[in-house]
Amino acid sequence: MVIKSDIPRLAVFPQTAEVNNKGNLAIGGCDTVALAKEYGTPLYVFDETDLRSRCREYKTEFGKRYPKVIIAYSPKAFTAKAMLKLVAEEGLDLDIVTSGEMSIARAAGFPMERIHFPGNNKSFDELNMAMKYHIGHIVVDNLQELDMLIKIAGRKKVKILIRLNPGVDPHTHKYNTTGIADSKFGLPRGDWDEAVRTALLAKNLGVDGFHFHLGSGLFEVEPYLNAIDAVLKYAAELKKKYNFEIRTLSIGGGIGVQYLVGKVPPPVAYFAEAIAKKITGRCRELKLTPPMLIVEPGRKIAARAGMTLYTVGVIKEIPGIRTYVSTDGGISDNIRYAMYGEFARQEAVIANRVSARNTNKYTIYGKLCESGDVLIYDIMLPKLKAGDILAVSGSGAYSIPMQNNYNSMCRPAIVFVKDGKARLIRRRETVEDLMQRDLD
Repeated sequence: MVIKSDIPRLAVFPQTAEVNNKGNLAIGGCDTVALAKEYGTPLYVFDETDLRSRCREYKTEFGKRYPKVIIAYSPKAFTAKAMLKLVAEEGLDLDIVTSGEMSIARAAGFPMERIHFPGNNKSFDELNMAMKYHIGHIVVDNLQELDMLIKIAGRKKVKILIRLNPGVDPHTHKYNTTGIADSKFGLPRGDWDEAVRTALLAKNLGVDGFHFHLGSGLFEVEPYLNAIDAVLKYAAELKKKYNFEIRTLSIGGGIGVQYLVGKVPPPVAYFAEAIAKKITGRCRELKLTPPMLIVEPGRKIAARAGMTLYTVGVIKEIPGIRTYVSTDGGISDNIRYAMYGEFARQEAVIANRVSARNTNKYTIYGKLCESGDVLIYDIMLPKLKAGDILAVSGSGAYSIPMQNNYNSMCRPAIVFVKDGKARLIRRRETVEDLMQRDLD
């Protein structure tokens, strides 16, 4: 019998990953080779047990250290009605950024009062929609939005958070950085006072507190602590000046994910411990009532729970240079490596021969008409042949939302697996789907 620890790469696959008695990769008790045959490839596979486990981990680890906490899933990482239903069942709130995400949440039956709505360029219609459905918080990003919201709200009372840009470097990829001074997100320090004064004077706005978001892929807790310190110090100033008491503090998401063997971030518990101590300690020092804390994981919930299956096609060896392996997918279903490079590197195994020795170096490509159509550079795998099923880990976050139809590729199906059963939650796109919006 092959055990999981014999194959190090399985450590970054979904929690239920194992090698079955056929020597194939199994997730949630389902043979991935059989899944590829039944649903076709490329195919996204999510381990439902893993998803639920990560939701519960956040609730448990933060909740036992700081009871006044709300965990709000960020669906920009992965949005589907089935996913939002799962999140609702696990008792999480939702952190959306567009009316599209709001509409999908409503279609999934997600409680509107448990939705929080940041976003740096909300339209008139989006703000109207948020008020119509009585969502939990509109997170005001800028002075222009604040003025528009006051006019739209009229006699309605709207609960808001104000998004502050704390000017903190999260030490992550520049494309994933959102809380530095040079950012399109949130109010720069020079606008904080005007925004707060305007919001507090507006009779139709209820200012609950503040929001910030530093970025994604953080392996260090210090950026969170620095941002919390800056915001709580500011809240103390406002208490003296306006008798304003901060009731809610949203610190965004961004805790790092293990994508590669050997590159392990600190656990959620480590972040929860430090953040809880910082908030309670600083509130005591500043004579503030500890606010409701909102934490917004997205990638941390979905990334490791999802993986992608591809079928190996053409294998092209160029002596002295490299061996190209083409799959039936590519940047149409996973553009992250093309965008972020090695920062977004993933692991892979051959699903139909998981235990075979990794003897050959390959670069895994897609079938799209771009030289940058790369999934993984220079990975050691068993000797490949056409028809092998390649399983790529860590596909659960951002691969699906960033899909595209380049070269008129049809977007893959998505299945949830649990206890030996597979459930199709999104069918494969068809060519007919691609042409539906075309006019003669």
